[in-house]
Amino acid sequence: MAETNPYQNALAQYDKAVAHLNLKRGIVEHLRYPKRELTVNFPVKMDSGDVKVFTGFRVHHNTALGPTKGGIRYHQDVTLDEMRALAMWMTWKCSLMGLPYGGAKGGVIVDPKTLSAQEIETLTRRYATEISILMNPQSDVPAPDVGTNGQIMAWIMDTYSMHHGFSMPAVVTGKPIEIGGSQGRIEATGRGVMVTAREAMKHLNLPIEGTTVAVQGFGNVGSIAARTAHEMGMKVIAVTDVTGGVYNRNGLDIPALTNHLAATRSVAGFPGVDSITNEELLTLKVDLLIPAALENQITSANAGSVKCKVLAEGANGPTTPEADNILNDKGIFIIPDVLCNGGGVVVSYFEWVQDLQSFFWEEVEINKQLERHVTKAFKNVLDTAQRLKIDNRTAAQVLAIQRVADATMIRGIYP
Repeated sequence: MAETNPYQNALAQYDKAVAHLNLKRGIVEHLRYPKRELTVNFPVKMDSGDVKVFTGFRVHHNTALGPTKGGIRYHQDVTLDEMRALAMWMTWKCSLMGLPYGGAKGGVIVDPKTLSAQEIETLTRRYATEISILMNPQSDVPAPDVGTNGQIMAWIMDTYSMHHGFSMPAVVTGKPIEIGGSQGRIEATGRGVMVTAREAMKHLNLPIEGTTVAVQGFGNVGSIAARTAHEMGMKVIAVTDVTGGVYNRNGLDIPALTNHLAATRSVAGFPGVDSITNEELLTLKVDLLIPAALENQITSANAGSVKCKVLAEGANGPTTPEADNILNDKGIFIIPDVLCNGGGVVVSYFEWVQDLQSFFWEEVEINKQLERHVTKAFKNVLDTAQRLKIDNRTAAQVLAIQRVADATMIRGIYP
């Protein structure tokens, strides 16, 4: 097995978890596979007048608990196996958070930085049309992911609505507030990361004030997590993004770094700090390490050099199974992705409910409910890990898989 194949990693995690469950063999086999997969090849007219063909995917892993939910990713390295893994992890994430969703994921093989705004809109509307045979507020609800944002969700929602003759805001989440988006949605994933980090620090009797933090990835998740950590009194000493990294042992000025990023689209070049690479950041001696970029960042090659006390997985699949074993043996407290970054899908669920009801909540209520869902899930995972004497990731998946399996058996096997 290739260590960096995300789908093989997801299956390895699954197999490890189901070994602790008393499930029928057929159900175990059923939940290993995606329910359906769609591959689309579609033309886009570029600004030059040339036509370029792009390939996209949409994968549904499971629908036992309800409609599928999962982001859409624009990245040059998107693969079908990556979509399969991310869809499976979304099933477990939604289940763990107690949401009435199954997991999905979509993506287009494209580097969005090489396209104009008009080309991105054209690509988005054509991709939305291609996957609309699966998409519906009651069957599949996309959201932003790497390389996409609220504007792209707005174009998808508008395209879908135009095809149906009336506005259907509940078909996507992560939209701008002006067209049915939710208060607190942009910050939800990063905020949820720090809720789980706070609970882990409390469990380990580690102080919050002065806690040293390193954040890999300064996009939506990483930047919000860093800002929240800074506001909590933690000391964020290192941050990296795709352009480079910055380091200051005495702590970075996160508000100023955020302004620098907004002005330059890069953390590199921030004054008064040292440079640091992604590889160096992952092996810093810190209390809290937050990988918030892509999959397979911590592998068997570098896990032995990781020196954090708590690893909070803001990204999906940042740690391979081989690395998991090394980190657990080192006594590092891992907050697994399906728990750590689940705040985003929790508030996506709130947005979907608000759209369906055309009744919108205040941000204070949304944040209160987000906190409730995430802290409850954290406690459930910790209790299960201690009861079964297993690691946190396996405990999270044990809980999630059991709920999906129960729903499958209660619904019955059709026909």
